[in-house]
Amino acid sequence: MKFENKKIGRNFFSLIWTGVRRNYDNLDNLDDSIAKRLGGKENESPVEIHLSRMFSEVFQKHSKDEADRLFIVGTRSTTPSLRKVSSRPVKPWFFSRIFFVLAVSFAMLMLLLFLFKSNKAIPGLIFIGSLAVPFSLMMMFFEINVYQNISVLQVLTTFLVGGILSLLVTMTFYLMLPIRTDVSIESALIVGVVEELAKCVVVILFINSYKLNYIFNGVLIGAAVGAGFSVFESSGYVSQYGLMTILTRSFQAVGTHTIWAAIMGGAIILGKARKKPFTIRDFFTNPKFYVFFLITVILHTFWDWDIPNTGLNVSIMQEILDVVVGWFLIYIMIDAGLREVKTLQGQRIIIPKAKKTKKRKPEKNNSKKR
Repeated sequence: MKFENKKIGRNFFSLIWTGVRRNYDNLDNLDDSIAKRLGGKENESPVEIHLSRMFSEVFQKHSKDEADRLFIVGTRSTTPSLRKVSSRPVKPWFFSRIFFVLAVSFAMLMLLLFLFKSNKAIPGLIFIGSLAVPFSLMMMFFEINVYQNISVLQVLTTFLVGGILSLLVTMTFYLMLPIRTDVSIESALIVGVVEELAKCVVVILFINSYKLNYIFNGVLIGAAVGAGFSVFESSGYVSQYGLMTILTRSFQAVGTHTIWAAIMGGAIILGKARKKPFTIRDFFTNPKFYVFFLITVILHTFWDWDIPNTGLNVSIMQEILDVVVGWFLIYIMIDAGLREVKTLQGQRIIIPKAKKTKKRKPEKNNSKKR
């Protein structure tokens, strides 16, 4: 079983790494200026990538200046050159502060509603409750974008406009397809295809319009569209299922639309030619893209599917499994993004391998025959 899991993991990594190397094996595909600067013996130094300590900075103390520096990126004067881009393991932390502020705000609104019986707190509860997790995740991916070439304004525009636009595209697709209200596997599959395709179309539009070329860029834009979709969809569910739906949807948001769209955004970058827009041909012919698109559709379908003759425990296990697989793919994308930085900078990447025990050679018998 362990051998099979390792084999599956290697196949996933092989697919991603092939995408990362899509145009970097030949230096002619890079800018001339970059190609000239990447020469030198120092680029032969080995570099290892570690993701195990990704969230180690969350519980560390950080200054206000550190937080301020995160929000001035993406301009002509603050976007670093490729040579200065950090290729160290990413350690986001500010997103946790955003989540904390939103969580405290939500708790105070709950007190306002239940302690003082004020219905004026309900709109705030709906908005903050829907916003807390998706927006915090989006900001995590904003921190992870080591290229620092996307501004806060672009992220917020993508979040708001992209989120609403993806809902409009979704409703347009629903008008064309026969959607039933049951939770069968067929209906879940149709919902998965429609919603993931709608988000994919919008993510492609933003990636092409911003002329983005890096994996971390695609992951961030995907997360922004997915977060916007999640916030507005969750807000809409309140009118249908009641206020307590916000609590459920908030917990579930840790592994749904924001994560699925982030995976898709990274796949779009992997699937397109460098410095060229993503095309319809890339959509149907490039396995580096459509394999991950199909995976996100499967994850969405599995999430929505109500397995017959099962109870709440099975449903919870479904969601946990879905979240674990989604985050596994996010880690794959982050790893691929770091390797892309190192590849562009001309650094050599070391993939740790299991040590093989050397077989001891039999000693030669030097005694002469008598």
